[in-house]
Amino acid sequence: QLVESGGGLVQPGGSLRLSCSASDLTLAYYAIAWFRQIAGKEREEISCVPSKEDSIWYADSVKGRFTMSRDKATGAVGLQMNSLKPEDTAVYYCAAADLHYSCAGFPYEYYGQGTQVTVSS
Repeated sequence: QLVESGGGLVQPGGSLRLSCSASDLTLAYYAIAWFRQIAGKEREEISCVPSKEDSIWYADSVKGRFTMSRDKATGAVGLQMNSLKPEDTAVYYCAAADLHYSCAGFPYEYYGQGTQVTVSS
């Protein structure tokens, strides 16, 4: 139901922008989160925004480098990733949940298939 796009190979210090879309969900009605899973590690929530709040939460690991965005009118969701490091290499997922005023640390009902981001020289 959710589809991520924009992943790829980038050199350290470079940038990528991920997008998340949905075919049968109105994303504007849901809290949206970005997760990533580094090989051999548990999935990590890195950013999220509740459905009825504008404040965006970021994990310390990406704060100051990644910027999540959501267009309230269209529901379009993005993740701008700057100053990428090799340790950012992971599969990145967007997810949606029926959360109105909080978003971090809660279970999410809908996930995309993920997009691979590889940071390497």
